Amino acid sequence: MLHTRREAWARRHGRIPLIIPFSGYGSTEWTRVLCRVMLQKPEPVPSDPPTRSDRKRAKRRERLRGWRSFVSVPLNGAMVSITIDGATTEVRADRGGVVDAVIPISLEAGWHVATLKTPGGVAVEAPTQIIDPSVEFGIVSDVDDTVMVTALPRPFVAAWNTFVLDEHARIPTPGMAVLMERLVAANPGCPVIYLSTGAWNVAPTLTRFLSRNIYPAGALLLTDWGPTHDRWFRSGQEHKRDNLRRLAEEFPNIKWLLIGDDGQHDEDIYRRFAAERPGHVAAVAIRQLSTGEAVLAGGRSKPEKDIAPDVPWVYSPDGSGIVDQLDELGIV
Repeated sequence: MLHTRREAWARRHGRIPLIIPFSGYGSTEWTRVLCRVMLQKPEPVPSDPPTRSDRKRAKRRERLRGWRSFVSVPLNGAMVSITIDGATTEVRADRGGVVDAVIPISLEAGWHVATLKTPGGVAVEAPTQIIDPSVEFGIVSDVDDTVMVTALPRPFVAAWNTFVLDEHARIPTPGMAVLMERLVAANPGCPVIYLSTGAWNVAPTLTRFLSRNIYPAGALLLTDWGPTHDRWFRSGQEHKRDNLRRLAEEFPNIKWLLIGDDGQHDEDIYRRFAAERPGHVAAVAIRQLSTGEAVLAGGRSKPEKDIAPDVPWVYSPDGSGIVDQLDELGIV
């Protein structure tokens, strides 16, 4: 009922369906398409050629503060047509307007483009990376305090993501982009997955942040914002565990390098996954927080590496130190 009232209000005030596309991934037999459908005011059509005012408006839209992303109305149950390589599939968004659909389709390895459209909306394009069956190495990385320095008390991270979402205000973790690029260069065609407990609302800003700081392109796996049937807030740990298991099932031949930090639950989540599926983990790389960051994060986790003794673990406060240790392991 709440979604219906909000949608009715949005439509009365001139909002139209807008699809926010996210990067997807898949195999040569299927692809996972991700997007979110919102009701927002239509953007003004720029002049041809664009005027100075057009460029200013575009710049303001790029630097849109996070609270606008959270108060935009998701289109509950919206129908979305997904067209890839000439084949079209109709799917329905969930109650949060999120589409997370697996499309059976035969595609060659490499990057492809899916065209997404909803009735009454404008068609948009979403990139998807198709992984070659011969690929045996992949990267899964956390985001907050791993590829970017959050430096905030954990209870305030959500508020920061909501109200101060400009990617220019974020600080990249020293050496992590270089680490990721070296890993991709050493393993051509490997998938890169950014697995975060952040809400889908922050995806456009995170995508711009990663691109601006020269992180390799990859899929973002985030969470929906809001309560579930049995709790007020969704479980970030459960979200990460479920997606790691899903990746292991989707790509049984790939061993993953799991990258995280020692200030939250990454070590425990990665340790348990490595114990359950040691054949799917190449190594675990943990960024060590500074003393100040650890205090803000609520302390450091206590590693118990003996649970998965056959999986190598490396620790360093920055990407450069992780590179050196992974080089010794023959991974870089």
